[in-house]
Amino acid sequence: MQRPHRYHAQQQPPARTRIMADTDTLAPIMVDDRTVACDGGDGPLGHPRVFLRIEDHDVTCPYCSRHYVLREGAGGGSEH
Repeated sequence: MQRPHRYHAQQQPPARTRIMADTDTLAPIMVDDRTVACDGGDGPLGHPRVFLRIEDHDVTCPYCSRHYVLREGAGGGSEH
């Protein structure tokens, strides 16, 4: 007796795969601080929260490729 297949060939890929593929089309996220926290968004479909430091004018999350851009004139103060 053969067990039924769990997934059908016509099903869409898992939601996480679709979300990660869609990050290439996301617009840059404008921020006011040189330190940003990224968790990938989308609740449980995100990734571990990481804190990214903007050294020059932008930074990209290594997990989800979200692109954070420092607003012009922002982040000039001394930070810890």
